[in-house]
Formats: sequence, C-alpha cells, structure tokens
Amino acid sequence: MFPEQTILRIPGPTPIPPSVQSAMQRPMIGHRGTEINELLQSIQKRIKPLFGTKEDVLLIAGTGTAALEAAVENTVSAGEEVLVLVSGAFGDRFAKICDAFGMNVRRLEVPWGDAVRPGDVTEQLKKYPHIKAVFMTHCETSTSVLNPIEKLTKAIRAESDALIIVDGVSSIGGTPTYMDEWGVDIYVAGSQKALMAPAGLACVAIGPRGWKRIEVNKAPRFYFDFLAYRKSLERNFTPFTTAISLLYGLDASLKVIEKEGVDVVFERHHLMRDMTRAALEALDLPLLAEEEFGALTVTAFKPYDIDAEKLRTYLRETFSLQLAGGQQHLDGRVVRIGHMGYCTPADILQTISLLEIGLEALGKNIKRGNGVAAAQDVYLRKGIEK
Repeated sequence: MFPEQTILRIPGPTPIPPSVQSAMQRPMIGHRGTEINELLQSIQKRIKPLFGTKEDVLLIAGTGTAALEAAVENTVSAGEEVLVLVSGAFGDRFAKICDAFGMNVRRLEVPWGDAVRPGDVTEQLKKYPHIKAVFMTHCETSTSVLNPIEKLTKAIRAESDALIIVDGVSSIGGTPTYMDEWGVDIYVAGSQKALMAPAGLACVAIGPRGWKRIEVNKAPRFYFDFLAYRKSLERNFTPFTTAISLLYGLDASLKVIEKEGVDVVFERHHLMRDMTRAALEALDLPLLAEEEFGALTVTAFKPYDIDAEKLRTYLRETFSLQLAGGQQHLDGRVVRIGHMGYCTPADILQTISLLEIGLEALGKNIKRGNGVAAAQDVYLRKGIEK
C-alpha cells in the first residue's frame, strides 16, 4: 500500500477535487484589491442556489463550529430563552454553545437515531412561550439522521415568532435546501463537507427576520459580528484578513458543482445514500436512521456481532480506508460512512467491497458479494428509471 494514499469516507473533512487543490496554489494577492472583489462576486453567484436563497452568504475564516457560535452570539443575549432541538452530538453542541453564552436553554431531546417530530416542537413552544430562537440541525452527522426542516419550520411558525436557525454544515451542497421557501432565518454551513473544499471557511446565509434581530441585539461580539461582514460584503470585501487560498478553493469547488448541475448533484447524493443503505442491509448491519430520515451525505450502522472499532482499524490498516466512529455514548458502537462531495457511486462500490472483506476477516457470517450486489441493483434500477 502507498502511505500517501487514503480512501477518505468519513463525513468530513472530505476529499477535494484536483481543480480545487490546483486553485489553492495560485499566487497570493492583496486582500483589498479588485481580484478579491471579483472572487467574492463569483462565489456569491454560485453558493446561493445551494442554500436555496437570494440572500448574500457571509464567508468567515473558521470551521462549521465557528458558524454555529457566530449564529448564537449575533442573535440572542445572555439570559434570553432559547429552544435547542437535540437529536445527536451536533444538536448537543448547539446547546452547549448557548449554555456558554449564558442563554436560558431549553432542550428538546430525542433518542439518537430518531428525527425530531414537529408535534413535540409545538408542545415545547406552548410550554415555553418566550422562546427567542429555535436552533436545530439539518443533517445530524453523528447519527446520519436528516431532520425534516420544512415541517419543523412550519410547526414553529404556527406557534411562535422565534428565530429559526439551522445547522446545515453536513447538508448544504449535498441535500436539497430551500432556505427562503421554508422560512429559515439563518442557515450555516462549513466548507469541508459537501462543498468539497478544505476546512476553514464558515458560510452563513441570513434572511430579513434574522437581520432585524441582529441589528437590535446588544450582545457583545467583534470578529464574528455579522453586521461588519454585511457592511464589507456590500463592497465585496471581508472585514478582516481574507482567507484567500480557501476562497480560491471554494470558488473552484462551486464551479465544479455548477458544471455538474445542482439538481444532478442532489440526485447523485441520493443515489449514493440508497446504494449504501441497501448494501448495509444486505450485509446484516443494522442502520441507525430510518429510511424516511436517512441523510443523503452520511450513513451510520450499529453492528451487533462484531466490534465496530476493530472493523474500522482493520480497514484503515489494511486498505487505508477511513470510516468514522460513533460520538459520545455511541463511541465504539457505531460506524459511519461519509458519501458526500467529491464522491461517486464507483467510490461507494469500492467502499462496500472493502467493507465485506473486513467483515469476513473479523468473523462475521456473510455471503461475500451480497452488499456489492445490493448496491449495484440500486444503481442499475435508478439508471433505468432515468
């Protein structure tokens, strides 16, 4: 095996296209010149459709968690009441950020592997009528659950005027998202997942209701002040030193997405999700998320007759195939396969084939080829439907 070769099938960071790598090697430029103006305009044009918005998308040097924190500190003040929908580790992270900033946090928690139900949100809003903002996660990466944002938003709007703030870090770019149509006030994302760029850029789209709240919110902030980013973006700059190489990379990745076609990108992710789920079921590997709520970008399974960590270790050491493990109380019990961004059905077939070898090597009783055949069947069936 080549020590440089890694087959990266984790839910972020994800592989990046060669054109993105090449773009990031361009010579450095000044961050206040006309080249930056043109670069930011190019990015805005191509990133808005992925959020499903006509609003500008703020670009901040920082990872997805930076976007989560910024969304909290710009919209809510210490002592105000917020509702956080927790269906996994990243919903829990949103709640911890709110705790750190002194908010009065109400948690709506569901079992890991379940999606949040709109009716439960309605009950919470009736119980706590002074909620200022509802924080939720679109794709809960730790469980591979895709929460029904449209239905949840509709339920919130019927009961409350609270802001709706969504973590789209593992969904934007790989999952159909309609921020404006759904009535989401703030959607945040990170560059290192389905957007196919390196880690280091936080992307934030803000609607009119979000801006109205931000403008009157007196909570202190400086580097993450959305008002400063909006003011600078009006002139196609960023308020602080621009992460120029990362912007080059993001621009290149968005051009790749645009060339493929946004709807085609979503179809590809849907196909890879279905191939992966079918293969895992054929290999008797219980899925964590139900079919209705299975994420398009990551799939988690919970083996019952082999050690999850031994399987991951075998695949990494034998084939340089990296799969993700579980988080918090699922640590050591769950395996997660990332299938987003720079990933194709051919990559899924390779992953399933190697997974079968690992399962057999660890003593699981499987019929070799069943998983690959199930994934192939899905691929061929989808092809015929087209």
